[in-house]
Amino acid sequence: MEASAQATEVCYNPNLVKDTSKKSINAMAVGVVSGDSIRIAYHSPAVRKRVIWGGLVPYDEVWVTGAHDATTIEIGKTMIIAGKELAPGKYALFTIPGKKEWMVIINRHWQQHLASEYDQKDDAVRLKVRPKKNGHTERLQYFITGTTRNAGKIAMAWEQIIIEFPFSINN
Repeated sequence: MEASAQATEVCYNPNLVKDTSKKSINAMAVGVVSGDSIRIAYHSPAVRKRVIWGGLVPYDEVWVTGAHDATTIEIGKTMIIAGKELAPGKYALFTIPGKKEWMVIINRHWQQHLASEYDQKDDAVRLKVRPKKNGHTERLQYFITGTTRNAGKIAMAWEQIIIEFPFSINN
């Protein structure tokens, strides 16, 4: 790993958090790529023996990809996702889960509660990804993985699914 790339930090330790409430906890994933700090802030719900996909999270509907307020991604340098440039700033991250394919959405209107204010006209990037089987993840988690000098992947894991998509940083 090069000096300008660092592993993701997740700002909670599920082994230390005693979750006695039914609320989703605040969490953050942080990674540094090409000297740029990338921050993903979200509320992390738990599975709690519930049916997640096609149950709590319906298929084919815009989802906040967390709980409560929109999940946000904040970047300090131009990021390229699916061939489209995102200017430095803060964005909302939504998905439309499907059984075999998901739509990942980066939206310019980041101050939203759930997806009730979501408007497709504010989308900066849309890309399709395929969910993959994963080991059980009780609490929804984001990661910034596979970082190199100027690229990496953003991943979200929950229940037994993981999705990920590549990005690069424009120097």
